[in-house]
Amino acid sequence: MMLIVLASLSYVHTRVWQVLPLPIWAKAVVLSVMIAIFISFILVYTYLDKHCSMEAVSFFYHLGNTWLMVLLYLFMAFVVLDVARLIHLIPNAYFHNNWITATSIFLVISSLFVYGNIHYHNKERQSLQAKTSKTLSSSKKIVMISDLHLGYHNQRKTLSKWVDMINKENPDMVLIAGDVIDFSIKPLQEQKMWEEFQKIKVPIYACLGNHEYISNRQEAKEFYRLSNITLLCDSVAEENDLLIIGRDDRSNKNRKSLQELLINKDRSKYSILLDHQPYNLSEAEENKIDFQFSGHTHYGQLFPINLITKLVYEKAFGEYSKGQTQYYISSGLGIWGAKIRIGTRSEYVVLTIN
Repeated sequence: MMLIVLASLSYVHTRVWQVLPLPIWAKAVVLSVMIAIFISFILVYTYLDKHCSMEAVSFFYHLGNTWLMVLLYLFMAFVVLDVARLIHLIPNAYFHNNWITATSIFLVISSLFVYGNIHYHNKERQSLQAKTSKTLSSSKKIVMISDLHLGYHNQRKTLSKWVDMINKENPDMVLIAGDVIDFSIKPLQEQKMWEEFQKIKVPIYACLGNHEYISNRQEAKEFYRLSNITLLCDSVAEENDLLIIGRDDRSNKNRKSLQELLINKDRSKYSILLDHQPYNLSEAEENKIDFQFSGHTHYGQLFPINLITKLVYEKAFGEYSKGQTQYYISSGLGIWGAKIRIGTRSEYVVLTIN
């Protein structure tokens, strides 16, 4: 994998050097800056988080993660141009010291990223209906979210807007399918983000995601406790007419099976399963779960990565059903890395059970 990354970076840097219509010293400066930004991306996760102020880490987090996405689109742009050159659609002159090519690539990628940032901030409301023959004292309205990735990019001010959005729905309950934390608990602690969750006055249940393991599982659990979020880690809660099952993340290779979790539980209640990663969807069907909510995939965040997630997962995004079990795989409310969505969306789900 490392060899592939290095080869891809070498390819992009070589093409940038060839295309830029600048003197050699200026090209060297541009490539040096490109390499420095990529190194800053690595340092955020390996050094800066533990040794620098939140403001400094936030700056380099945004810079490095955005640049990672820029590199992806530069790679795709140069591949397309190389193919066009090989089949003689574009003359070779456009690949060497050419302002037209350099400016065109800059404008196209810049426009895409401006659109992607605006699109990310537009949180889409996904309404779902579920009908059941099981006895309910009344219809239930549940807000379901996943993959908030709170941290250096999604900070307290952002979370406050999300909490207001949730409260406006006036739900009976809020369910979170993992990855509340991005990669570090530090910014959540410094900004006391748990105080925002405390503004939600209805029961909140959540399961762990893989990023809770990345950030520190025990500190993540303490954050959930301070936030008044009931963490269901291989455990089950009964909330009036509902049975809420929360699985530990697949990061724990010894997590309990769904069958084990359901032993001696009241199966006459409408059951909702929270499982962060949408693998082995048939397990919910086999155990007669009524509804499963998962996240994790982000639906790739960017085109064309969303096409890859379709190959990896049985269902990478959206509504699904197997037998009598309904599923929803969310692309997430927040995002990992840069605040860019291209070909995907940021969303929250409002489920009404009748």
